[in-house]
Amino acid sequence: MLVNAFHMAAVSHHAQGLWAEDDSRQLEYADPQTWIDLATLLERGCFDTLFMADVIAPYDLYQASRSATVFEGMQFPTLDFSVLIPLLARFTTHLGFTYTQNVLQEHPYTFARKMSTLDLLTEGRVAWNIVNTFLPGAGRNLGFGGLPDHDDLYRRADDFVTAACKLWESSWEDDAVVRDRVSRQFANPAKVHEVDHIGPYYTVYGPHLTEPTPQRTPVLFQAGMSPMGQRFAGRHAEAVFIGASNPEQAVPLVSGIRRAAVDAGRTADSVKVFVPITYVVGSTEDEARRQDAELLEKQTIEGNLARMSVFLKHDFAEDDPRTPVRELRRRTNLSTAVRTVLDSSDRDDWTLGELVLRFGNLRVAGTPEQIVANMTKWQDAGLDGINLQYVVSPTTFSTFVDCVVPLCQKQGVMQSSYRPGTLREKLFPEGSAYLPRHHPARQFRPQ
Repeated sequence: MLVNAFHMAAVSHHAQGLWAEDDSRQLEYADPQTWIDLATLLERGCFDTLFMADVIAPYDLYQASRSATVFEGMQFPTLDFSVLIPLLARFTTHLGFTYTQNVLQEHPYTFARKMSTLDLLTEGRVAWNIVNTFLPGAGRNLGFGGLPDHDDLYRRADDFVTAACKLWESSWEDDAVVRDRVSRQFANPAKVHEVDHIGPYYTVYGPHLTEPTPQRTPVLFQAGMSPMGQRFAGRHAEAVFIGASNPEQAVPLVSGIRRAAVDAGRTADSVKVFVPITYVVGSTEDEARRQDAELLEKQTIEGNLARMSVFLKHDFAEDDPRTPVRELRRRTNLSTAVRTVLDSSDRDDWTLGELVLRFGNLRVAGTPEQIVANMTKWQDAGLDGINLQYVVSPTTFSTFVDCVVPLCQKQGVMQSSYRPGTLREKLFPEGSAYLPRHHPARQFRPQ
């Protein structure tokens, strides 16, 4: 199984309120040493990448306000993680870095240079998580007056990725760079080309501002499970991040992604599929469950209501989070979001807020042996890897590295050492540093 550490350059990612725990370093999110220590820990545990999420606006749907988000430090404020990647690469040798940037943030011409710079400075260890922002505030902040509609965002993303890949793949030929000290020639002008991309959203002439990098195109991650999102993944993604609460739920999603890759002229195994999951590890099952319950009790309902309002596209303040669940079950005019939360549990002795808290914090608590068994179930369902979410950082990761990883390695569930080469070569050992020939973007390369 491939394993990424799922994080964010912010005070708190998903487990709201737990940044205040004594063993948390989350308040030190602006201290470079915090990230250096995390990266070296993850490399000691043979993680594949440090996968960094991002948002470009505070969550502001709950109570039609950002107040709860600001109060909680919930994914706000946040830093631009890209500037930390070269630093962390200096303190690691193999760990990859998956960087999230949505397609509204930047023109593909300058973005392509940024990713190429990172690929050069890390010697080929970067991936791009391609996202369409789900926050209307991000669309407003970036000058779009709000969010384009769902399908328009994917059409824009397709044009963005196509333009960027043309720059990465076709602008410089493999042997364009000469570096001849005698003649004082750096590159052959005849082998550096414009890309002349004229798309529905972007016009990019080129040439690319950066010479070819170890991977040329960074490893392409993507998350999106709508029919259009799956088609997009089938065409572009090398790794896909899905949402599923159990292995059985994941099976049709994995099949759909692999089918979409085949429909795009690729092979079914050309896409690695990851699922986000949170583990709470104890020396016994009772201890793990007790820790989980204690941590859940310390989390804030308000912060989770603010987060889940955005994820489920419904302001939970409208339903009064103090309402008993048993009362809500008797109502017939419930929103889809509230019905989804109610259907997640048969418990009636909680309030809506308490149920949303649990719905937004699905975790697996158990012994190292039970955690490994759970990972194996995901693998048996066709998953290639997990994005390990933290409850408290860095404790979640250090416990996993010290207690779970050795058992995973003993049973062959995780790698015991890194393969040589770039991040793409590590994730796809049968391939090369470059995009495989069946990937649509390879058509841009000079034949």
